[in-house]
Amino acid sequence: MDLLQTYADKSDGEDQSHQPSTSSPDSSPPRLIPSKSAAPKVDDTMLALTVAKAHQSHSKPIDPSQHVVAFNPTYDQLWAPIYGPAHPYAKDGIAQGMRNHKLGFVEDAAIDSFVFDEQYNTFHKYGYAADPSGNNYIGDLDALQKNDAISVYNIPQHEQKKRKIGKMKDVEMENEVVGGEHEVDPTEIDNPASDVWLMKNKKSPWAGKKVGVQTELTEEQKKYAEEYAKKKEEKGHSVEKGEHLVDKTTFHGKEERDYQGRSWIAPPKDAKATNDHCYIPKKLIHTWSGHTKGVSAIRFFPKYGHLILSAGMDTKVKIWDVFNSGKCMRTYMGHSKAVRDISFCNDGTKFLTAGYDKNIKYWDTETGQVISTFSIGKIPYVVKLNPDEDKQHILLAGMSDKKIVQWDINTGQTTQEYDQHLGAVNTITFVDNNRRFVTSSDDKSLRVWEFGIPVVIKYISEPHMHSMPAISLHPNTNWLAAQSLDNQILIYSTRERFQLNKKKRFAGHIVAGYACQVNFSPDGRFVMSGDGEGKCWFWDWKSCKVFRTLKCHEGVCIGCEWHPLEQSKVATCGWDGLIKYWD
Repeated sequence: MDLLQTYADKSDGEDQSHQPSTSSPDSSPPRLIPSKSAAPKVDDTMLALTVAKAHQSHSKPIDPSQHVVAFNPTYDQLWAPIYGPAHPYAKDGIAQGMRNHKLGFVEDAAIDSFVFDEQYNTFHKYGYAADPSGNNYIGDLDALQKNDAISVYNIPQHEQKKRKIGKMKDVEMENEVVGGEHEVDPTEIDNPASDVWLMKNKKSPWAGKKVGVQTELTEEQKKYAEEYAKKKEEKGHSVEKGEHLVDKTTFHGKEERDYQGRSWIAPPKDAKATNDHCYIPKKLIHTWSGHTKGVSAIRFFPKYGHLILSAGMDTKVKIWDVFNSGKCMRTYMGHSKAVRDISFCNDGTKFLTAGYDKNIKYWDTETGQVISTFSIGKIPYVVKLNPDEDKQHILLAGMSDKKIVQWDINTGQTTQEYDQHLGAVNTITFVDNNRRFVTSSDDKSLRVWEFGIPVVIKYISEPHMHSMPAISLHPNTNWLAAQSLDNQILIYSTRERFQLNKKKRFAGHIVAGYACQVNFSPDGRFVMSGDGEGKCWFWDWKSCKVFRTLKCHEGVCIGCEWHPLEQSKVATCGWDGLIKYWD
């Protein structure tokens, strides 16, 4: 304001200095121009009130109900106690600013568990304890002075020495009483008030236990002990490896070699496929019956199919002639329980069997001799040899304890364990030129492994998936058919991503609860599967429509195999103990 006033005075002086002289009569009369101020008018009264109010707001505490602070509060304002009505939960009327908890003020305190136990036990023994909130004591102060403020864990040095001397005296007296080195008055020994009697009759912590000579066992106790030891030995034996049974074999044919010296397993020379087109069978042409219980699996002889191998729940494995006599050629007996799975090697001269007796046996097809036996004390659900010609000595088995175990048949040693599944392993299928294999399990998942590396490279598990107890590879090796327990067959790609093909789905059969085998025709045009009602179903691969159903067995039709050379012939097996051949 002073600056503006100065400016106005200065302008007035300039105007007066430049006015023309009034001495000239001809000059016009002077014109006085009033001064202008560019500053706005200010109400000094309102300004003073505003300044006073701001000063007052800067000094009083901040209202906790306001959401915006229009000025920079000081430290004192921020930490000033809040005055006003008490907290709604307050019963003692403490102001809200005086509390750090809705029910009052809580002091931070920490005490070690050892210190707490020490003071707790001291209070119960002596009647005083240290106050954790300060340096004073609470409780019986007379006892505190008398005991010189000792705790149960803080015994003075002289007290410790007294106790040690007392213990040494007790030991010496006990030795005297027991050893009899010094003469002791017999009256003191019999007097309960004497120290000698107390030392002699002092009981140890183990006084309640009987320590004496073992008496003879009764006949009944001896018998029970023998039975218990025998059971324990059997149990331990079965855990380490499977049940042992003497391997036997019986040849049922006329002669093991013909007039030319060829073995009975040699394929016929004229066995070859007439064309590549397959047809659906219509009628039953032969029935093999020899198993006394159900048949769990069948396998044609590789490439030629002139023999068919069957695994029975009667613990026997049989091989049957397909081309000529149609009779049983040999019976292999080496398992003590039902046989679960069978698998030929590439040339058919040897095969594997897996039984519920926890054994895997490697047989010579021609002679019936057991070459090797493998067991880890768990039930093998599926056995498979590596299909590569140079890896025919490598055996893989899916076990009931969620593992896939790999053995070297030549050495009999376990070479690898694939342990990722959460349930029993049901299938092993080699894909991608045998560099990888796919396994399915009771955990309702599929896992893809690199052969020899126990790390899952692909894990397939969806909430809608069911367990898949049977899987088969399409002849073009690009697809997997998986028997799902929700009564459908699902198709998965064997390419890098192993995706589900949602356009191909084969349904209509009832397989819930049964591990019915699924298979393809050699030309890949048809998909087939058994079901729980004894039927064999045939679907068209392209259209996914049901082509034909055959009533094959009474009960469950568990297995079905298409003949590798005869285009329209199919073998089925069921729990009625029969193997049927269809054309």
